[in-house]
Amino acid sequence: MEKSEYVLDFEKPLRDLDTQLAELTKLSAENKVDVSDEIAAIEKKIEATKRNLYSNLNAWQKVQIARHPKRPYSLDYIGAAFEDFQELHGDRVFGDDHAIIGGTAFFRGEAVMVIGQQKGRDTKENLMRNFGCPHPEGYRKALRLMKTAERFGLPIVTLIDTPGAFPGIASEERHVAEAIAVNIREMSLLQVPIVSIVLGEGGSGGALGIGVGDRVLIFENAYYSVISPEGCAAILWKDRANSPQAAEALRLGAHHLLDLDIVDQVLEEPFGGAHNDPQHCFDTLSAALVKHFAQLKSLSIPQLLDKRYEKFRKMGVYAEEAEPSAAEPVPAESKSTTP
Repeated sequence: MEKSEYVLDFEKPLRDLDTQLAELTKLSAENKVDVSDEIAAIEKKIEATKRNLYSNLNAWQKVQIARHPKRPYSLDYIGAAFEDFQELHGDRVFGDDHAIIGGTAFFRGEAVMVIGQQKGRDTKENLMRNFGCPHPEGYRKALRLMKTAERFGLPIVTLIDTPGAFPGIASEERHVAEAIAVNIREMSLLQVPIVSIVLGEGGSGGALGIGVGDRVLIFENAYYSVISPEGCAAILWKDRANSPQAAEALRLGAHHLLDLDIVDQVLEEPFGGAHNDPQHCFDTLSAALVKHFAQLKSLSIPQLLDKRYEKFRKMGVYAEEAEPSAAEPVPAESKSTTP
């Protein structure tokens, strides 16, 4: 993949400095003028700006990076980290959903089943991929492949990258909520190791439909949330212009998810996001899979299922208050009186 020329709003000061550096370098070459000191000063300023900018990203800026059009997608990771990928199609009920891709592959010489959500790079491909928003048949295809993996004892890797399941009428007519619910139930019972990785966007049930894993990993500029910032802003403020505030309120940061035990590991990205050095991310994902599969393979099937159950049962924070027993006297001030 080529380094991106797409510039996010908050990156414009950095791009202005890059432009100045390019112009100064061109001027020096054309006029045979020594401006090495000026070039060194701008390069130093660029490095300082990068460090300051990308070390202090807020939640909304991370969401923008997660949606970067040049960010590596599922097929990019599959092509770089796996070998001999054989894509399988169709749910054997309705059709083939191109927003979810999956098939067999080899990872470090071992056969695995890889399933991922795929976006498009341009308008034509985005229309084909439905902008990464799966229909019900996509989830049913994913479940068919997971059941196949269980039958042959293949570990499963799921790659999450969707703003959410498609919310249109056709999707509802074909029971998208039921398809996601069935996947959640069945994934909790699959008798093979499952590792799920959030690559970019992890939106609501659309992400969870392939996200019930023994290990859930997330790249540091990705997000995993019950709702998108725009959806949250539309509900709470009645205006999508409040999306940055919604992103902060939702605590859309990978490290927040780690603190809450929603994810098991945050995968490091290069400065500025995965699109600036995709190979770094491919290598990071591969190393993480090696580590987690080694841990999971040491478990028996009953242990694997018990730990998966415990992992998701312990999520969330709540408090319980015991009801007063019949033998306990009711406080006088709480007794009802009749006039």
